[in-house]
Amino acid sequence: MTHEQAPDMTDFFSQEFWDERYRSTTAVWSGDPNPHLVEEVADVTPGSALDVGSGEGADAIWMAARGWSVTGVDVSAVAVERAAEAGAGIADRTTWQQADILSWEPPARRFDLVSAHFMHLPGPAREALHRRLAGAVRPGGRLLVVGHHPSDLETSAGRPNVPDMLFTPDQVAAVLDAGEWEILVSATPSRETRDPEGRPVTVHDTVLHAVRRA
Repeated sequence: MTHEQAPDMTDFFSQEFWDERYRSTTAVWSGDPNPHLVEEVADVTPGSALDVGSGEGADAIWMAARGWSVTGVDVSAVAVERAAEAGAGIADRTTWQQADILSWEPPARRFDLVSAHFMHLPGPAREALHRRLAGAVRPGGRLLVVGHHPSDLETSAGRPNVPDMLFTPDQVAAVLDAGEWEILVSATPSRETRDPEGRPVTVHDTVLHAVRRA
């Protein structure tokens, strides 16, 4: 598949863009937790978790239902409100926050798990975000970052033609101090989905799961 021109992504990171997207439909996402979160975290002892790019709250709600105390953060106030409504039954274990992810600073070394799924930013902004997320993990805690792999651009999956926004596990690991972190999983698993025209397509995800040494 060829890509002739990169789209203008200026507005893609704004609260206005995402508020409008969430307002445009009753549900943007499936409501199911991300499968890589389930696979990597299901057997981990619950503690405090930070879910960045929490959207309509499926991941945070799944964790809270299993005993985690979860803070969900998203750029969209509409998404945050929708997540709070969906998680009303476990409100005592969830906190929701609207924030500009490009500049937001999470509290340092606070969480047992920091999770970010499919948060795609231009390279320098993404690396800065990953450093901030890593800084929010306490000793003995975990960092889980999942995203679309650059190889998806060679498929019909319909990823934006902005190669710098897709990333590999090695690129995530590169922002971590090797002396402070142990890499538990660095993988690019494949999965079957459908492209925008409904045709079956194989895509690959980036999965980086690391623990901060105690």
